[in-house]
Amino acid sequence: MNGISLEQGMNIYEERSECTLSNTNRSGRGKNRRNSAASQGQGNASASRQPSKSSRPSTRQQGKEVRPQGASLSAVRPKGRERESAPIEGIPVSKNEETVIDIIGMNHDGEGVGRANGYTLFVQGALPGETVRVRVMKTKKQYGYAKLLEIVKASPDRVSAPCPIYDQCGGCQIQHMSYAGQLAWKRQLVVDNLQRIGKLNVLVEDDEQAIQTEQTSTEEQMNGSNRIRLRMEGVMIEDDTTQGIRVLPTMGMDEPWRYRNKAQVPIGAAEGGLVGGFYAKGSHRIIDMDTCLIQHEHNDEVVAKVKEIGSHFGISAYNEETGRGLLRHVVVKKAFRTGEMMLVLVTNGRDIPYKDEWIGSIREAIPHVASICQNVNKKQTNVIFGDETRVLWGRDVIYDYIGDVQFAISARSFYQVNPVQTEVLYGKTVEYAGLSGKETVIDAYCGIGTISLFLAQHADQVYGVEIVPEAIEDARSNALLNEMKNVKFEVGASEDVIPRWKEQGIEADVIVVDPPRKGCDPRLLDTILEMKPERVVYVSCNPSTLARDLRVLEDGGYRTVEVTPVDMFPHTVHVESVAMLVRV
Repeated sequence: MNGISLEQGMNIYEERSECTLSNTNRSGRGKNRRNSAASQGQGNASASRQPSKSSRPSTRQQGKEVRPQGASLSAVRPKGRERESAPIEGIPVSKNEETVIDIIGMNHDGEGVGRANGYTLFVQGALPGETVRVRVMKTKKQYGYAKLLEIVKASPDRVSAPCPIYDQCGGCQIQHMSYAGQLAWKRQLVVDNLQRIGKLNVLVEDDEQAIQTEQTSTEEQMNGSNRIRLRMEGVMIEDDTTQGIRVLPTMGMDEPWRYRNKAQVPIGAAEGGLVGGFYAKGSHRIIDMDTCLIQHEHNDEVVAKVKEIGSHFGISAYNEETGRGLLRHVVVKKAFRTGEMMLVLVTNGRDIPYKDEWIGSIREAIPHVASICQNVNKKQTNVIFGDETRVLWGRDVIYDYIGDVQFAISARSFYQVNPVQTEVLYGKTVEYAGLSGKETVIDAYCGIGTISLFLAQHADQVYGVEIVPEAIEDARSNALLNEMKNVKFEVGASEDVIPRWKEQGIEADVIVVDPPRKGCDPRLLDTILEMKPERVVYVSCNPSTLARDLRVLEDGGYRTVEVTPVDMFPHTVHVESVAMLVRV
């Protein structure tokens, strides 16, 4: 196990999967609250917008809230935000005071940023460009929090959020913003972090955020790779610039709804049987719901049927306070390309009452489910999965494709939750790598080998490294599945394994990194600078650590040529980015 336990390894990998946004609110509340107060970019206003006169429509159907039966730590706000504010001398506002402010930007949590006599207030639900009336709820020495009471002047990017329980669920943060506005803000978020944290010179060549949605074909990816390679070889000097980093418009989706291929639903108990949905913002309350507008419809159908059938057979829900009850979570995975589905019942014990009848009823009600598994987790923990998984019916994996690459997806394997945008993200990664077919490529933080296998189609040899043993097992299996012999995977920390590869004579022409939110380990950055590959491609799920690491690489002899934000998670505050660096 390479010095780490299974649970430690999965915890590390869970941190990686934060980049893919689970069904709870993973906005990192309480950390760097003043960070990334990005001004809104220009978006094309929809003619159908109906500016709201309150923070959100008040006529929505309310979801049923239930005490939790296994809440996630990521859904809970730090206690520091819950304490009563003590009076602070010298600040221009006080708790419960009402005031009117202009919203000048939006922070990385999606909160509007305004100032009352120079004092910064964060306002949930307010958009840049709006004038709002607020009530001060909490004050600190440098900043405070306020509740939105009235929109005096609405932003042209304000829309009515279509989700009926948007006010309660923590999964989405910016449904009240037009999609064009979301894409513009995410681009600006990347720009602001590069400038403020990285102290980098950024070149934004246009004033308008174009919604880029077309997926590139393999031929177009290769043409893009040729363009990048020629640029780096100096052929396209007129297209090169030393004025700054080009930050391209955010690559968005044609249809930014129903994009998630995985649901992880906590289960609770209420009168009448089982309930399940999402955790309410900053709490352990379960919002019972039957549909989520960013989930694939089939995922919703499976969860609803499992709750209905489980209630019929008297299946009990796990109670985190007592440690009793059986069903903890329902996990559903959907393969978009093949249509196959997997259902995982996470239980507090191996024995399932009426197991055969329950499984038979699920199969009859949901014929497109190809695999039904049970994961046993008897620990009093917020980690969803336990160590033991067994197949109750069907196969132990389902199959899906990203581009031309096939992947086997098991109950616990990590897989990107937005397959449409994953293909866009990886296509841009291949383009920035500028491969001709002769290169040796190292993929650091390779996970289950998704990027590695994409790169292997265009490179001579690819080496992938990942610290989680189970992920490397999946990577090797996927390489065999695709009959790719020019890719090798090794378990270990990138900062330990890659220097050893160098000692063994492996010289990388291109290094690709796709780190977790905390960014690259400093030792890995040092290793990259020592190996001196011609190109570095940095895939990031956190603009602030991207900016920090690009600064280190630039100081070490690299130049960041271009950055492309990719909207992997519409209607949330998360943004992925791909950066291309060349050795000077």
